[in-house]
Parts: sequence; structure tokens; C-alpha cells
Amino acid sequence: MSTALERLPDGPYDCVWASPGRVNLIGEHTDYNDGYVLPFALPHLTVVGARRLDGPRWSITSEQTGETVEFTAGDRVEGWAAYPAGIVWVLREAGHDVPGAALTIASDVPFGAGLSSSAALECAVMACLLDLAGLDVPMADRPRLAQRAENEYVGAPTGIMDQSASTLCQEGHALFLDCRSLATEQVPFDLAAQGLAILVVDSKAPHAHVSGEYAARRRSCEEAAKILDVTALRDIDEAGLDAALARLDDEVMRRRVRHVVTEDQRVLDTVDALRAGNARAIGPLMTASHASMRDDYEITVPEVDTAVEAALAAGAYGARMTGGGFGGCVLALVDAERCAEVEAAVRGAFADAGFAPPDAFVVTPAEGTHRISR
Repeated sequence: MSTALERLPDGPYDCVWASPGRVNLIGEHTDYNDGYVLPFALPHLTVVGARRLDGPRWSITSEQTGETVEFTAGDRVEGWAAYPAGIVWVLREAGHDVPGAALTIASDVPFGAGLSSSAALECAVMACLLDLAGLDVPMADRPRLAQRAENEYVGAPTGIMDQSASTLCQEGHALFLDCRSLATEQVPFDLAAQGLAILVVDSKAPHAHVSGEYAARRRSCEEAAKILDVTALRDIDEAGLDAALARLDDEVMRRRVRHVVTEDQRVLDTVDALRAGNARAIGPLMTASHASMRDDYEITVPEVDTAVEAALAAGAYGARMTGGGFGGCVLALVDAERCAEVEAAVRGAFADAGFAPPDAFVVTPAEGTHRISR
């Protein structure tokens, strides 16, 4: 059971919904380039209990901080409460009659670790409000609404991946998402059957999406697409990469484009390997992805590079950072029986480098947004 569900205060609630955090197996920063991504949901949840209130007013209480934020439709909300307030805003903008509600939030998705705690909060709040209103908005339509709330209300220039993963993932599968068409495929991802596991290492290095660095890379990709006369970098494949790079004068922009184009191909190759039941084959693709994020996209930091290098030296088949960058978590594909050994190697490398001790845990693909009976 999620510890968040255990910590959710007793109601009464009219409904309780949960949404998971996520990791991205491969496909970093391709989502806002109309590319491909391959996330899966974590067993770590954000749980929201909701009770209907009279009138257009909302109260949001965080179990973690003990803070309560109250607002009405015309108020501008900042800080952590901007994420649920943004959901109220976007549903009203979409023409839905959103009822007033008291929302209580508990979460065990690590905050600031690149595991999409914000999307988990958005998607669970949206599910509660739609449930209270008796509105049947298809799950497939909800990620776009949540993304709009984060982009336009919160001000974070994120793509569609996080909200899609939190909403649509299925237990035991990775979500192959085409970020242009929004077509999805649930790709079986049963590592235990092959004697493997995914070890997540939280580097504890700070991570934030609402940053100038994240926005600068998105702008660079969009400018490159205009120069190359394509709708998005998704429209350049590896066969045309050299010719595209030759048309760009700026070396930094060339590196950004090379990352996105090669990362899209790595997603496709990873999906092919998983469809064929050969999970070990994705290890080198994960490692190549990390090298590309480090050298071409330039979004890693010493802590995550150290975690990747130590995991590989200890026998991991592949390792890479996951998330927006500049901190956050590393995924390592390892033999299940060697998780403790790899974790110990990473801890030792962090101690040698003078970094704060990391957290580490094994994850399996979990279920997306779901209603909880209690």
C-alpha cells in the first residue's frame, strides 16, 4: 500500500483518487518536439480526498506541510497550491462547471526529484473535481488539460509526457507515447521475468522545471525547427541529421538538435527491444541517452553523472538520468540479485565525491490515475 494513502487523514470524503509519479525509461526532452517517449508509472502516489463545498470556493490542505490554501475563481494562487488551482482554472476555461471543494492531499512521490510530483498532483485533483461534478471526461483527454494548466497557469513550459504517464500508464507496462498524435501503446515491461530490475537513485541534487535553463533549451529547439523549415524536430530522422546540422551555424543549437533526433531513435529502438522480450538490450540505449543529455543537451550535474558511472562500473546493463535535468534521479538496469551491490557502489562513489547520501529504491511499473474506495 502507498504510504500516502495511509497518511491521508480520515474524511469524510465524497471521493478519493490517486495518481502516480513516473520515470521516463528513455526519450528525454523529445515530448515538446512532437517526438516519442517511454515512461512508466511508479508505485509512489499522490492521493487526494475531496469533499464538495457550496459555492465557487476551494480549500486545499497538504498533509505534508500542514498548510491550507483557500481561493475563489478570481484569485491568483502561487507556490505549490498553484498546481491544483491551475486545474480548477483549466476545467472552468474548458467550459466545465467545477464544484467548490475541500481537497486534502497526501503524497509519497519525492518532490523535486524529477519524478513528476506536480503532474501526479494535477491529475489526482482533476479526477476528484470531475468525479464531484459528475463529468465524464475521457482519460485520454485529461493529459492535455493538465498540461495546459501547468503551461499557462503555473508557467512551466513542460510537454505532454508527465500528465500522460500519470493518467494513462498500466501496471506492468511502459507507455509508448507519440507526442504529436497522442497515440499510445502499452508495451509489456516485466523485468522480473528476465531476472532484472530498475534501481532508482535519487541524487538529492535540486531539480526544478520552472527554470531559465529548461525554457532556453525548448526555445533553442523551436528556433532550430524554424530554421530547418520543419514543424518540430520530430520531422528530422537520423538519416537526415547530418544534412540538418550542416544548415545550422550555431554550435550549441547543433548539439541540442542532435540530442533530440538521436533520442527519438533510441525510444523507437527501445520499444523494439521490449516488444521482442529482450530487456537487456535496452541497457546500452539508456547509457547512450545519458551521454547525449550530458554532452549535447547539457542538462546533467556531477551527482547524476557520478551515479551513472558508479552503477555502470558495478555491473549495471545501462544507466541514465530521468527527468528535466539539472538534478533529480538516475535509472539503472541491473540484475535483480545485484540491486544492493549496485546501490552500495553508488553510495560509496557519492561519499568519495563529498556528496550528500543518495536515496535508492527498486521500482516496478504501476497503475495510472485510479479511484480508491475507503
